[in-house]
Amino acid sequence: MSERYDVVIAGGAVTGSSAAWWLMKMRPDLKVLVVEPDPTYAKSATALSVASVRGQFSNPVNVQISRFGVDFIRHFAERLGPAGEVPSLGLRENGYLFLVGSAEGAKLAEELAVMQRGMGAATEVVTPAELKATYPWMEVGDLTAGSLGRRDEGWFDNMGLLSGFRNAARALGATYVKDRVAGLTMAGGRVTGVRLSSGTEVACGALLNSAGTASASVAAMADLALPVEPRKRTVFVVDAPNARHPEAPLIIDHSGIYMRPEHGQWITATVPDDDGPCNPDDWEPDHAQFEDLIWPRLYARAPGFDAVKVTRLWVGHYDYNTLDQNAVLGLWPGTENFFVAAGFSGHGLQQAPAVGRGLAEVILTGAYQTLDLGQLGVERVLKGEPFLEKAVV
Repeated sequence: MSERYDVVIAGGAVTGSSAAWWLMKMRPDLKVLVVEPDPTYAKSATALSVASVRGQFSNPVNVQISRFGVDFIRHFAERLGPAGEVPSLGLRENGYLFLVGSAEGAKLAEELAVMQRGMGAATEVVTPAELKATYPWMEVGDLTAGSLGRRDEGWFDNMGLLSGFRNAARALGATYVKDRVAGLTMAGGRVTGVRLSSGTEVACGALLNSAGTASASVAAMADLALPVEPRKRTVFVVDAPNARHPEAPLIIDHSGIYMRPEHGQWITATVPDDDGPCNPDDWEPDHAQFEDLIWPRLYARAPGFDAVKVTRLWVGHYDYNTLDQNAVLGLWPGTENFFVAAGFSGHGLQQAPAVGRGLAEVILTGAYQTLDLGQLGVERVLKGEPFLEKAVV
């Protein structure tokens, strides 16, 4: 083998680059290799994300992850320093609004808001009348409540987050190569070497699998079964001249769509009823989703969506955890040095700052030192015991 690295990271998008920066920040003498097949990141979940952050999760650990994440995003330039080369991520705190349509849902929203506020979030549950007063353009007749975070929730520059981590990691000494992990050499439950598609072989002290939708394939190279598959999402940008509401939050409608303002227009999407795994090479947008599924629900929520025009659309792939749609993190039991950070199912971008820090801690010290992410560990996957999140979008 030509060279040895202390840590090899499979996948250099936002999670892998966050981990690389945290590793180098904690141990500047490390040799870290980040293997990324497409340094343009054109089809990465990072680049194709709607780039939002929220604290409204039902599991306390996810709330804690996002609480750290939003603070990190807000102070990104200070955290990374000049080496990040990103002066600001432009965090826009319009908030998140979950619309609730049942009495049972309103009760759950109240319970979750208490938990979230106990962790520093600003979640409040408001009545339909209060929603109408704040957003007079919104139809509220079918609602029982709204769960609203007026601060620490919104959207930001997704590629700025990735670029900053990557720039700063490289400045500290991390090596990035355009290549793909093609095979692993194993000995007694330990990854001893990594073979790249180019034919290069490197020895490694630890492997971090943060390969997104390809993470199950990387795990399979070590005969490990990771329940992660690609799921296709078509995102629409629409112009609605009678619904110009730049002050609106990101709205999660109980009808099954989400929407948020974007430069005078709207971003919107849904999850189709027949959602399932997609071909990794399938990047064809599902044009019919807008007229068949989304537009009727937009109009039902706000009459201003009577006239709309799709101005742009794109497809992204979630690295979807089929067990419980939560991240799978940490050391794989039965191995000495195979670590994983995958299966984020759509909220990996906002979780990258905390997850990168946590994985760096586990790799370097054997345990989480700041925020305990153990509930998101691999053990639940091996036992088939879901760690369910009630606020999956």
